[in-house]
Amino acid sequence: MFTEGRKIHLIEEVLKVNDDSTLNKLETILKKSNRTKAGKTSAHNFVGLWSKKDAALIEKAIKEGCEQINADDWK
Repeated sequence: MFTEGRKIHLIEEVLKVNDDSTLNKLETILKKSNRTKAGKTSAHNFVGLWSKKDAALIEKAIKEGCEQINADDWK
């Protein structure tokens, strides 16, 4: 029962958090904890790991290098 009380206390404290940086850190810790226990990796484990700037650079690289259609490739 002590563990359940601690969980409720943590939930109450998390509800008081207004800082996105703190929430991101909490999410990272929980994701790491769940990933090591489950032993499986999902694409959802990587959500939020890239900054907006990194995501824009990756999207640009994909558009420039991968989404080019060459009409001669179909012959």
